[in-house]
Amino acid sequence: MTRYPLPVLAEPPVAAPGTVYTVASGDLRPRANVTCWPTQQQLEADLTAAVNALGWKVERGHAFDPDKGHGFIDSQRAGIEVFKGIPVDAPLIVVEAVWQYSHHVLAGLRSHRGPILIVANWSGEFPGLVGLLNLTASLTKAGVAHSALWSRDFTDDWAVSGLRTWLETGELRHDTSHVRDLSTLPDDAEVELGRALAAQLAREKAIIGVFDEGCMGMYNAIFDDELINPLGIYKERLSQSALVAEMARVPDEEAHAVRRWLDEAGLTFHTGTDEATELTDAQLTSQFKMYIAALRIADDFGLDAVGIQYQQGLKDTVPASDLAEGLLNNVQRPPVRSRDGSRELYAGAPLPHFNEVDEGVAVDSLITNRIWTAMGLDPATTLHDIRWGETYGDDFVWVFEISGSVPASHHGGYDKSYSMRQPPMFFPLGGGTLSGVSKPGEIVWSRVFIMDGGLHVDLGRATVVELPEEETRRRLEATNPQWPIMHAVLHGVGRDQLMARHKANHVNVAYAPDAETADRTLRVKAAMFAELGVQVHLCGDVNL
Repeated sequence: MTRYPLPVLAEPPVAAPGTVYTVASGDLRPRANVTCWPTQQQLEADLTAAVNALGWKVERGHAFDPDKGHGFIDSQRAGIEVFKGIPVDAPLIVVEAVWQYSHHVLAGLRSHRGPILIVANWSGEFPGLVGLLNLTASLTKAGVAHSALWSRDFTDDWAVSGLRTWLETGELRHDTSHVRDLSTLPDDAEVELGRALAAQLAREKAIIGVFDEGCMGMYNAIFDDELINPLGIYKERLSQSALVAEMARVPDEEAHAVRRWLDEAGLTFHTGTDEATELTDAQLTSQFKMYIAALRIADDFGLDAVGIQYQQGLKDTVPASDLAEGLLNNVQRPPVRSRDGSRELYAGAPLPHFNEVDEGVAVDSLITNRIWTAMGLDPATTLHDIRWGETYGDDFVWVFEISGSVPASHHGGYDKSYSMRQPPMFFPLGGGTLSGVSKPGEIVWSRVFIMDGGLHVDLGRATVVELPEEETRRRLEATNPQWPIMHAVLHGVGRDQLMARHKANHVNVAYAPDAETADRTLRVKAAMFAELGVQVHLCGDVNL
């Protein structure tokens, strides 16, 4: 009988008693990892002190790399190698002070059998809270049990108590009493509209264009066809190389016409001449060509929404996609005609763009667009990162902040908007934002996500408030001053409740002209999602 050489598996490591193991997932971009490393070190020192004070030891699962200048897990392969050295049944904490790529550690976390805790520092300096939310959402989609905790420095009683509970029991539960399942809806005009729009979508179908899938390690943002096809939503899988090729076919004069339109509309461009650190006219011309190219490709394929990945691939090829994205999402925008000049493309309407090809945002934006349009409202919608927040006056005011652009109508128009160069740490080739401060008003917020193998949506209400200019500036400087900001006060949802429940780093928002109209749009949205078979959850104070 033939015998074959069999692989020899190493003996698995054994957990040391009373020891917690830690790992840190990082960015894929080396410059971001090096820049953020000192903040990560401080968080790890604070957490270690808290764990030690509770009588436990901390063993870091991977070392600082002097050649790279940081101690992050910076690739999926690196993560797989790190987890080979971590006892599979040990208590494990993933420590995040930065944006991180969840797929770097997903393979190890899927097979880990000990209790898992994801922690972040309560700080706006770098997107650690955003990274935590993405990782917990990815683990929820993957069906991996986990807990989460956040604190400024892990000396406050709330965080220390939570850490103690997790160390002693392997589990930490937070208050999510603000969430309730949708009950029977009234038979009224809004519910009738929602059900009719659902029937139309399911029968007539829609196409979302995906320019390369799986951006920035966001496993939670990939929605399988089997989940979205029953809603009537299908994917057109496109390559970002095709977008660059189409950009090359756009004449300079067409890009310059976009610039003239925006200048006349009052958009302020903060430009300079240093390509490495400033926004330049050449970068803007490239972005305007991307805007035109995206609309032409969308027209070619009959797309109802489009998502550009950008952060991987295009970041090394052309300036940022953000300015194009913000323009696409607005009703009033520079006109773009077909290649032969015979037609204006998507005239008088936005082409919903889902930032970072987050397909949960795609589903939500598509449905929001149809509801708001049917109700005669401005359908401009966008996502924001749930970045950070602090109490101001009597309210906890969230910093919702997208990493690039929002539709100008959310600021009150182009004349209240501006464009700044994207931070070189994340965007080496630059490109402008479409930024501003979101206008005060009433919004509906939402998130479509995957849990227990099915589609769910959380729906809630919020008020966008106006803060004094100096407070807005402080919050921008504490995060990223180049990016658009929204000051949001959620109705009936506390800080820790949102962090405990929200299944994404992104949240969708759309304005309504007043509170009563916002309540009506939410009722239509609940009815439409429910009719499509999505499990609907109401969050906080929602008036149905």
